[in-house]
Amino acid sequence: MRFEIEFENSPIVFNVQYGKRKKISLQIDSFGAITVKAPKDTSNEVIISSVEHHGKWILEKLSNHAKAREAPKAKEYQDEGKFPHLGKEYFLHELIETGELSEEKLKENLKKFYFASCKKIVAERIKGYQEQLRVKPKIIEIVESRTQWGSCSSEKKLTFNYRLAMAPIEIIDYVIVHELCHLLHMNHDRSFWRRVGSIMPDYKEKQDYLARHSQAMTL
Repeated sequence: MRFEIEFENSPIVFNVQYGKRKKISLQIDSFGAITVKAPKDTSNEVIISSVEHHGKWILEKLSNHAKAREAPKAKEYQDEGKFPHLGKEYFLHELIETGELSEEKLKENLKKFYFASCKKIVAERIKGYQEQLRVKPKIIEIVESRTQWGSCSSEKKLTFNYRLAMAPIEIIDYVIVHELCHLLHMNHDRSFWRRVGSIMPDYKEKQDYLARHSQAMTL
């Protein structure tokens, strides 16, 4: 059921799902969709009151999602230009040699840096998770992709987007776990997400981070 209320002169639109549960919960996905899960027979007044109680938090989250969808600022390929690596901002000259190189060459070298960094980190981090899940991919590759952070083929080939080197380690770990779990469950069914959650209970927060920061994690 769809509801719309006004809170502090801003509209809040949300869907309500009723089920066998003891209390009301509220979720906002990475696209800003709001879902309220409520016990059966919960009155509309109680649901609306609960949403209003969390109104400020909801508006803040929606604002953050909107900002994340805005086009990122153009990168500055010079010594003082800043670029992310493992979740922190660095000046360009802290990541690669700059010298008297052209912007095109600097961009090329920076991409090589991220590829090498991603390859090293994935190789180091994947071992422990392979043991936990008792799986082993046949091939692991670092690739360039505009649409995927990682992938798993039916031939047990895993790929990871080089741009992951821009994210914090815990985010890289999530993508590694996600793809390794596909070696056990190729679809995103309940069994798959249960397996992911058994290793990384806060995986939804990791998904949210990637959704909010994906446009900034580019060259």
